[in-house]
Amino acid sequence: MRAFRVAYDGTPYHGFQRQPDVPTIEGTLFRALRALDAFEGEKPEGYAAAGRTDAGVSALAQTVAFEPPGWLTPAAFNGELPGGVRAWASTAVPEGFHATYDARSREYAYQLHAPDADDERMREALSRLSGTHDLHNLTPDSNDTTRTIHGTDLERDGPYAVVTVRADGFLKRLVRRLVSLVSAVGRGDRDLPFVDRVLSSERLAGPEGIAPAPPEPLVLTDVAYDLDFEIDERAAESAREVFKSKRIERETGARVAGRIERGI
Repeated sequence: MRAFRVAYDGTPYHGFQRQPDVPTIEGTLFRALRALDAFEGEKPEGYAAAGRTDAGVSALAQTVAFEPPGWLTPAAFNGELPGGVRAWASTAVPEGFHATYDARSREYAYQLHAPDADDERMREALSRLSGTHDLHNLTPDSNDTTRTIHGTDLERDGPYAVVTVRADGFLKRLVRRLVSLVSAVGRGDRDLPFVDRVLSSERLAGPEGIAPAPPEPLVLTDVAYDLDFEIDERAAESAREVFKSKRIERETGARVAGRIERGI
């Protein structure tokens, strides 16, 4: 068994999990492995992934594990992957390892455009959200909605507030709804006692319900295991070049949009 770290730009994909008629990250990984004759059947032997990111969400450290042929390095994996999906590290794992259940924690970071928000109010909201809570008001999931948020952080980067959340596991759309709530508190649209209502047994719906923030600014930044991943330098350099090009392309697009905005 071997585990692979995979980075990807999730914006063109309909989430991580395979679907029959739309492009997904998992489907892309499987197509690459089939092209490499790396497995037979429906999925690789022992296959599991650390988690399922939503449509539009990207990742730095998504982790997939399975029984690969001995020659399958991250660089070899990349030989059949599209540019926006890059394997960059791997490690041997013991028999019976499960990429989902053996993860100690997961971490997401959200690039929130909030130039006028009150950072201290947002930090206080995040502090109240930390710990073990029934998060039923922050997810469409209806069963087993209690989770432990181990830690949160907010760093100011110009007009952006970078919100980081670490937890034992994440419910569907949890981070995006949490960011919406924190953003509303920072703007003054919601007060801090409202955060306590969200964490109570009261079910909030309609105008008081919390819609998810857009998915594109969200990145799965880490999945922690009791493992030492070995970086494949050739694969990592390929990944850095891909995402550097994407960064420049989007910065250029932003400059073009800004020039038009200023000219109107």
